[in-house]
Amino acid sequence: MTDHATAPLLTRAGGPLSREAAEATSAALGEPLWVRQQRLAAWEAFERLPFPAQLRPEEWRRTDISGLDLGALIVPPRRVAAAPPWELLGVTGGAGERAGLVTHVDGQTVARGLGEAAARGGVIFTDLASAAVQHPDLVREHLFSTVANYDDHKFRALHAALWSAGTLLYVPKGVEVTLPLVAQSWLGVPGAALFPHTLLIADQGSQVTLIDIAASAPTDGRTFACGVTELILRQGAQVRYLAFREWGPSTWEVGSLIRAHLERDATLHSLMVALGGALVKVDVESLLAGQGASSEMLGVYFGADRQHIDFHTLQEHRAPHTHSDLLYRGAVKDTARAVFAGLIRVAWGAQKTNAFQANRNLILSEGARSDSIPKLEIMANDLRCTHGSATSRLNEEHIFYLMSRGLTRAQATRMIAEGFFSDVLDRIPQERVRAFLQTRIAEKMGDR
Repeated sequence: MTDHATAPLLTRAGGPLSREAAEATSAALGEPLWVRQQRLAAWEAFERLPFPAQLRPEEWRRTDISGLDLGALIVPPRRVAAAPPWELLGVTGGAGERAGLVTHVDGQTVARGLGEAAARGGVIFTDLASAAVQHPDLVREHLFSTVANYDDHKFRALHAALWSAGTLLYVPKGVEVTLPLVAQSWLGVPGAALFPHTLLIADQGSQVTLIDIAASAPTDGRTFACGVTELILRQGAQVRYLAFREWGPSTWEVGSLIRAHLERDATLHSLMVALGGALVKVDVESLLAGQGASSEMLGVYFGADRQHIDFHTLQEHRAPHTHSDLLYRGAVKDTARAVFAGLIRVAWGAQKTNAFQANRNLILSEGARSDSIPKLEIMANDLRCTHGSATSRLNEEHIFYLMSRGLTRAQATRMIAEGFFSDVLDRIPQERVRAFLQTRIAEKMGDR
């Protein structure tokens, strides 16, 4: 595989979030007219919509975004493309360990590459702006097709107006990509906003793994992100999707959405990891629309200092004989707070559904807090659904036992935390990903 830089865009000073910024972004990316029209319609929706806390108070009452000043944010300036100042090699590995790589820096695509085997199979893995020009029918059919209601959510309308760091992955019918593909987005401009969009289309009987990484620099000024991921799984497709949030300590991610639409007999294995950022609020949803569809939803989050992490998940069963299994585990320390709200919804006629949901939280400090709200909406009568949550603190007896075997308190608590997350980590087949998460969890534990 050869990674190659894209043609640099013309230098342009960044400006505030505005209709003019949407028009300038569209012009800079050379988009078709229909994309530009979609952007402008989304901006009009953004301007007229209230903040979502006014429309959905229950979803937002545990997360305070009153300190977010959208008027103070800017679109990152477009300049000569440069390589990102980082690479999460612990997750992505070298070129021989992945089938393709797309890299975005400050909203610009700086590199993209695809292995020869995948390219011969007809796989398309590129930036979304180029795809809209080179594969217009494919993009027009699927872009925002799973998020058709973006115009009733202020932040998603803002995203639809200003997205720029976009990635398209299309896997043709029956094609299997054995090595993972990697998309990575980096934000390094203080006071800037990033709107990454991932569109994955897995055609019938295809198989693929996508690792999607979003990260930012530890800047002095606040940065902001609002991303949307659309996962479209056709009949019998098998997809593994791993999303990593490695935001810097001043970044707020608000209103982001990961939504999967599964057709008949499709299988999705998803992993959501949130370890960085000042405030992270993400919705993760699986819509099982076809009979026999199956979704595994895993999550790992760890809040420290004053971090705030908020996940809302949805397992929506629209067809009979569908299966979903959710397991989210999180830890908080110092004065961090975590919020998990998970909903299993079973529609009329979705008989023989099997749906499971479990959320477990570990509190490591007196000032930390974790809220867990599991919910059910059942409209069928022949099914099996379970949901539950548990929140616990460190057990001093367990710590004493480990210390009596020669460990320090820090080593003992780190071992307990590693064991706490093992239920999720053991389900991840990629050894490199497991090792990376174990290392990052140990770093978050610090010297505690």
